[in-house]
Amino acid sequence: MARYKRVLLKLSGEALAGEKGTGFDESTCMAVARQIKEMVHGGTEVAIVIGGGNFWRGRSSGAIDRTKADQIGMMATVMNCLYMSEICRSAGLMTQVLTPFACGSFTKLFSKDRANKYLGKGMVIFFAGGTGHPYFSTDTATALRAVEIEADIILAARAVDGVYDSDPAVNPGAKKYEIMKMSDIVDKRLGVVDLAAAVLCMENKMPMYVFGLNEENSITNAACGAGNGTMITA
Repeated sequence: MARYKRVLLKLSGEALAGEKGTGFDESTCMAVARQIKEMVHGGTEVAIVIGGGNFWRGRSSGAIDRTKADQIGMMATVMNCLYMSEICRSAGLMTQVLTPFACGSFTKLFSKDRANKYLGKGMVIFFAGGTGHPYFSTDTATALRAVEIEADIILAARAVDGVYDSDPAVNPGAKKYEIMKMSDIVDKRLGVVDLAAAVLCMENKMPMYVFGLNEENSITNAACGAGNGTMITA
């Protein structure tokens, strides 16, 4: 049984690449699509934001103007959303990709009314292109869109299975939080999401659940409240 009526699922671009690290791993993407389908059939409305890290990480490029680097990153998210949209369609779902800027006939322009219309029809919608502006990450776009469509929660699928007080890959004794407040993310600068995204969630009382994508059925478990990640309350 669905715990949430409407969720915004945040996927990292690297997650789509699987072990390859770049591009797409079809089996990984199909597994994600299967879980999204289960969520929809269980009565949950699903919107999705995908990062662009499997193609471009603009912040690591010092040879390009920051604005242009961020624009390239925005286009990487469009490619990811178009791909996952088609993978979901092949699994039997209805989908639509929305962007904050025109992409010809590839996508439709974002508006809250349009997003709500599609979600009400049982479609899975993808918010591509970030916020449409440089200097804002897909974390910020995730928080912004979640607030705009009045999602019940942000489900953030990561490589790590929750929030720790230090990097568990470096510190074997790192402590994992089961529940915490968004203000803790801001005050302790834990880096779970960008500061702008954390503040936006905190001010608009938008909770977030951080979990590990690689665990079996991790997305559907998170949607049902049966995961073992970290709940971040607003």
